[in-house]
Amino acid sequence: MGRWAAATIELCQSGQSGPNRERSSIRFLAVYNPSQSIAASPSGILAESSTMRFACFALTGIVILTQSFAAPAKEPAYRVLAQDRGHVAIIDASGKVQWEVECKYNSHDIDLLPSGNLLLHMGPARVVEMTPEKKIVWEYTAEPKDGYSGKVEIHAFQRLADGLTMVAESGNRRIVEVDREGKIVREIQLTVDNPHPHHDTRLARKLASGNYLVCHERDGKIREYDAEGKVVWTYELDLGGRPAAPGHGPEGHGTDVFGALRLPSGNTLVACGNGNRVIEVTPGGKTVWSVDQKDLPGITLAWVTTLQVLPSGNLIIGNCHAGSENPQLIEVTRDKQVVWKFQDFQNFGNNLAAGMVLDVPGVLR
Repeated sequence: MGRWAAATIELCQSGQSGPNRERSSIRFLAVYNPSQSIAASPSGILAESSTMRFACFALTGIVILTQSFAAPAKEPAYRVLAQDRGHVAIIDASGKVQWEVECKYNSHDIDLLPSGNLLLHMGPARVVEMTPEKKIVWEYTAEPKDGYSGKVEIHAFQRLADGLTMVAESGNRRIVEVDREGKIVREIQLTVDNPHPHHDTRLARKLASGNYLVCHERDGKIREYDAEGKVVWTYELDLGGRPAAPGHGPEGHGTDVFGALRLPSGNTLVACGNGNRVIEVTPGGKTVWSVDQKDLPGITLAWVTTLQVLPSGNLIIGNCHAGSENPQLIEVTRDKQVVWKFQDFQNFGNNLAAGMVLDVPGVLR
């Protein structure tokens, strides 16, 4: 005679293994014959369908049908801060404008500070700190240095842990650190092979070591400088096996580098600008990972600008001048899977060079 017994079976999605696989337990009543044994597989999965819509379990001729247990993976939802089309705006995860301010200058850098204030690129040589109430509480305008009478532009800035603000000045060919009163308290000269006030620098960051990692657009080089301005490391971009081609969109190809981040491993992640790709290089200059122009299904990379490394290891890639058929920001896994896209040609356009996702603790940018 059969007996009623409670049973619990743990299910795992098809193809998953290891301690991180998604699991779900189903509790049910079953009839079993105590004279017969029920063999279980080592994985603990008795049976599962290929589609995972339903799972069937057979116990001595009694078939139990259960409803699908696995919830579909959710796409990340981010707020985005960016500049284009005459304004800086924060767009919420639903696509609505949460905050905005007029900014007619095409920005190359941007930041939301821990205080909630924003560092904004409000003119060719002007950086401001603005509160959410749109009050300017700090600003710096770069002027030609002694002995130089040409144009000056700013393309990178960074609020440092000591409260100073690092600014990269093209034309002046220097990095300065500026205090709360707008006074320059530290300065290093930069090495530039092909001087031009618009192309001397792109993004630059001060490293935890105290060194500076600077992208020199026209030179096609990333240089690391020590605190005295000595070049201690250089990486020169190549064309990646493709011929050089004119143009700002996907058709263009060159070595005009835009951004670089130093990873905890010591390698450097490079946004290759009109090189249409992202690469990771070792201190010895070897490329150990890349996302090339056509590597992402349905996406073409054009002028690759900003980079963020999330705690998960995923990257947020800025994709400028790529046209409305392509996203402006892309989240990519290390195995080149696209898990999130920002494609907003209502609030922004084809010149979104400075953008970032918000509310992610521990991001590297």
